[in-house]
This record gives sequence, structure tokens and C-alpha cells, in this order.
Amino acid sequence: MSQQSPGPQQIPVVVLAGFLGSGKTTLLNHLLHRSGGTRVGAIVNDFGAIEIDAMAVAGALGDSTVSLGNGCLCCAVDASELDVYLERLARPSTGIDVIVIEASGLAEPQELVRMLLASEHPGIVYGGLVEVVDAAEFDGTRAKHPEIDRHLALADLVVVNKLDRAPDGGRVLGLVRELADRAAVVPATYGRIDPEFLFDCRPSEERIGQLSFDDLHEHTGDGDGDDHHGHDGPHAHLHTGYDSLSFVSEQPLDPRRLMGFLDSRSEGLYRIKGYVDFGPHDDANRYAVHAVGPFLRFYPEPWADVDADTRLTQLVLIGSGIDSDALAKDLEGCKSDAPHAADEHGMWGVLRYVQDPAEQGTDGQDPDEQDADDPPA
Repeated sequence: MSQQSPGPQQIPVVVLAGFLGSGKTTLLNHLLHRSGGTRVGAIVNDFGAIEIDAMAVAGALGDSTVSLGNGCLCCAVDASELDVYLERLARPSTGIDVIVIEASGLAEPQELVRMLLASEHPGIVYGGLVEVVDAAEFDGTRAKHPEIDRHLALADLVVVNKLDRAPDGGRVLGLVRELADRAAVVPATYGRIDPEFLFDCRPSEERIGQLSFDDLHEHTGDGDGDDHHGHDGPHAHLHTGYDSLSFVSEQPLDPRRLMGFLDSRSEGLYRIKGYVDFGPHDDANRYAVHAVGPFLRFYPEPWADVDADTRLTQLVLIGSGIDSDALAKDLEGCKSDAPHAADEHGMWGVLRYVQDPAEQGTDGQDPDEQDADDPPA
């Protein structure tokens, strides 16, 4: 999906977008482990104060990642500020071949594209917009957020993810192809696509160049972008309708209480992601949790040695019309009264949502979303 570079030193920068829980981080991690000799740098933008997605990616990228938490990249910075982050990754000493910006699930992708097109950094070139779609939740997402159609119309590549969960995946795939008629559309499960789709893909019908400022204005319906910054125009930001809650606990959580909390979560609590410490119930592992709508999965992973003295539960909850104070109180109530004792049957409720290792992704992370993309469920 990259443009012809005017100079051999320019690094393509690809925007990876998609609504909450679509599977962006899962896809990015898959690419990182399947990139062969291609060195990938990433800018990861979480929505929430705890950078869960950045934690997931950092293990694969090491120092080749820039993490931007607690805000929307397209609101938090302008083109010149973005250049500062790109500069860190585009230095010749890093040896990076391609940079991927994983947008928050509530970002406006056209704003990120505008910023890249306006970039004055000589070492980078815009490499295209990849939109990830959750096939299982597509109809519901589109009904709540019709702007998804606009995002698809802007995309260079659309990854229709989680087809294994959609009862009518063929219909969804056909509909997406109609909505994204200028883009290449790739079906996927667990975010598993050939890296060459991301870095070299060409649409089936030849396009002249990549997305331009004219394309962006045509699809956003404004000529100066004021609606975006005012958040009150016809294309107001998705994240203006959502709230996030970050929860951290040094005390282990009781698995039965947490499952009670998760089983009773309201429809407005759309996305949950993070890591849970169940203390003596499983002293060897922390549990990555990914929830999107009704979908829920736990993924046990060994504690790192550095975590021995600082084991934490770290969760981000995203929803619409949620009562953050009440949710925080409910989570406080999930803390274990006996943090050093374990009920032998206490983990049964959690283990029902632990996937068979043979079905998991290569990292043991949520196959459909290490970016469980639409808000955690």
C-alpha cells in the first residue's frame, strides 16, 4: 500500500485504523511476527490513561515504538508535533523500513492522514490507510456510527476481521466491498493477513496516487477542518460520545467477584481491556482480558521476573453513558478480602473464557484483539 517514494531514504507511514475492538493490535502484532526482514516501527495511540495496547505491542517492538496514551492523537498533536514522534523512528540508525500508526479506536482516520500529508519531515512518505472491520459486530457498529461508511470510503486497504465469528460473513464481506469500492478488501480471522498486503498492496482498480487533500475534503464535507476541532459538526469525533475509566489495583482481584462484575456489565460498557492479577488463584500468571460487546476472553501469560514485586491489575473500560464512579466502586469491590488465600474452585468462572491454547494467536494474546477492537467487552 505504499506510494512511490521520491527518494530512497523515505520511510512509508501507514495508518492502521478501525473502530474499538476490531482487532488492530492483534493485526499489528501478527505483522510484527511475520514481517521477515522488514523492520517495523509503531506509534500506538490508546484511548485511556493506561496504555494497554502499547504494552501489548512493546514486547515485539522494544524501543521501536512510540506510545501516546490518554487521548486522541488527531486531537492531541498537530502535524509538526507528529513529526517529532516520526523523527524518533525515522532516524537512519533505527534501520526501520516502515512505520505503522495504530490509531485509537475512536480516532478520525482522515485527520491522521491529513497530518501525514502535511508533514514536512523529509524522511517519511504517506503509505496509505488501512481500516480494520469487525465482521461479527459490523451491522451494530454501523447502525450506531454511520460515519464508518465514510472511513471505509477513505481506505486504501480494508481488513474484514473476525469472519469466523460472523454467522453471515459472506454478506458482510460483500457489503464492505460495496462501501469501500476504491480499496482492496481482505478477509481475515485473528488479524492474520500477509504483511505484503500492508506494505505493497495495490487496489484491484488502479488509483492515481494515494489519498489527497481533495479526497479528504470530499469525504469530510468541509474545507478547513473546523468541524473536527470543534467536535460539533456533522462529523464530530467518535470519542466525544465515549468515556473511559482506568483502574489500577495493587491488591489481587477475586475471580468470582470479577466475573460477577463482567456478567452484569451494561450495554453501554462496550470495551474492556487490560491485565488482571488473581493472586494465589494463579500465582504464575497474569490474565489479559479482552471484552468487546458480549465477547469475552481471558489469556493467561507468565509474569515477567520484573513484575515480582509490582504485580498490578490494570484495566481500561470504555463506554457510552457509563457511570465511571459506580464502575470504579464496583471494581474496588472485586478486590480479594483474602489476598493470600485461594478457593480451589474460584477460577472456574474465569477458565470458561480461556481459549484452548491450540486456537490462540502466536503470542497467547487475544486472537481477535490484542486490540479487541470495539470497546472491551
